[in-house]
Amino acid sequence: MDRTEIYSRLKSAEGIASLLALEDFSPVYREADRVRKEHVGDTVHLRAIIEFSNICKRQCIYCGLNRENKDLPRFRMSREEIVKTAAEAVAAGYRTIVLQSGEEDGISKEWLGAVIEDIKSLTVPGTEAAPAVTVSCGEKDEETYRYLHERGADRYLLKHETADPELYNRLHPCGTLESRVGCLRTLKRLGYETGSGFMVGLPEQSLETIGSDLLLLASIPCKMAGIGPFISNPKTPLAGKPNGDPELTRRAVAIARLLLPDANLPLTTALSILSHEELSKDGTGIGHDVENPFEFGANVIMKKVTPDEYKAAYEIYPAQFAETHILQDRKDLERMITAYGRRPL
Repeated sequence: MDRTEIYSRLKSAEGIASLLALEDFSPVYREADRVRKEHVGDTVHLRAIIEFSNICKRQCIYCGLNRENKDLPRFRMSREEIVKTAAEAVAAGYRTIVLQSGEEDGISKEWLGAVIEDIKSLTVPGTEAAPAVTVSCGEKDEETYRYLHERGADRYLLKHETADPELYNRLHPCGTLESRVGCLRTLKRLGYETGSGFMVGLPEQSLETIGSDLLLLASIPCKMAGIGPFISNPKTPLAGKPNGDPELTRRAVAIARLLLPDANLPLTTALSILSHEELSKDGTGIGHDVENPFEFGANVIMKKVTPDEYKAAYEIYPAQFAETHILQDRKDLERMITAYGRRPL
């Protein structure tokens, strides 16, 4: 398949579905890697994620944080704990701090804004720059989004999870796709680097649905997109459902690179988990089942730096994570990235 044929199929959900179903996807992978190199180069950006609260008012039936899960011990880190963790991550070389939480009403915009300001007062070693701050705390009103942006938030990540309205309603008895997409468009208008994303392998999801997901990302257009496989959580109504296919997920990321050449596309944690049966021996948590995990278009790694006393309770899906050693974990990632011919940043 030549380049012209590939791009001709990117214009519709049906065309994208036909690409996803190819027996030999290697031409698309090669084109995604070429576009990645041309537009974002060989740099792999490392982001430090602080999961600071697992309290959530939502009822999303795939997520272990949903409010109906009574077996999950709930937590909210203090402002001081968050800033201390962020300071350690920045000192280790991370240039972006991702503040992630469940969607809760107990966090005021003033409190979160103060946390953002504290983090923005830090300086990345070897530079005169403050770290970038990405917020991922769910749907908020426009006033809150504007306030957080004014306090220094650079990016906002709000995954839409599925572009199929009927499937969205079944998965989210607590919201609508229209509201979700409306928030994304508001974030874009306010000047955020806007990110979204979706899961691959959801029950009743079709290849055409994934095509619609990818076209939605392009329509925003998103500056970042997190695409990962569905992982069944035994503490949710979707317990026992088959997990998403890592290969289909990689194909979706590759197509996202073609639709969004300049976007930041993470090698997601969920994809890494399903790419192998246990964490890699070097402690990075990156799967080694493919020759080069960056050859399908990804250029970002999101690394958890959540303190150990909280990490296990941030259980969107079941996973085992090694103890957090922020500086050593960063060095391990840098060695791995360099070994694959990329430049960590």
